[in-house]
Amino acid sequence: MSSPSLSVAVCLYPKLTALDYQGPIEFLAALSAKVKPFIFKEQADALPTLGPFVYLSHTLEPVAPGFSGEAGPRMTPDKTYGEAKEQFDILLIPGGPPDVPQELTDFLVRQVPGAKYVLTVCTGSWILARTGALDGKRATGNKFMFKAMVADTASRNIDWVARARWVVDGKFWTSSGVTAGMDMANAFVAQLAGEPAAKMIQMGLEMRAKAQDDDEFAAVHGLV
Repeated sequence: MSSPSLSVAVCLYPKLTALDYQGPIEFLAALSAKVKPFIFKEQADALPTLGPFVYLSHTLEPVAPGFSGEAGPRMTPDKTYGEAKEQFDILLIPGGPPDVPQELTDFLVRQVPGAKYVLTVCTGSWILARTGALDGKRATGNKFMFKAMVADTASRNIDWVARARWVVDGKFWTSSGVTAGMDMANAFVAQLAGEPAAKMIQMGLEMRAKAQDDDEFAAVHGLV
């Protein structure tokens, strides 16, 4: 018998970085009810199931990604944050400008305490930090924006880790910039479903996953 499904909320907002969520979703969706049997065949029932995947925003208007609004196709949300009354098991917060709609902040304040896992990519950890959820936690984020992120949250008790591809502290998984989200998602899937399952997804995506401390960008940006 397969384990219960874990619901996933993907948090959208204007000018976000599309690859921040799309990269990790390629990993996570491999454990969805429809895709698992195709990839894992008779072993599928032994693995956890992820889904439904619900895409949220502050309105139902299509979301334009990138600071220019031109870095990819518009994404149409499934629901607004206000309409999403159910508790989600997994929250995925992509990066972008830290000044997000208040509806997203309110949603995170409601959802984070009951979520089983909270995943952030790039400056998504900055957005989460501003809610107070990372107080007393270890975390990382985009290294190009790292100094600004640390300065903005200086009044909070957050142990920002400069040299890390991703950081795990309890249910909180925070990754470095953009492509690091896929490395974090690989490690997350390995924890949920085991290393062999994560490796099989890697092979399907033709991806070389980096280790947790394989982060040359901390030095590039003068953080270590």
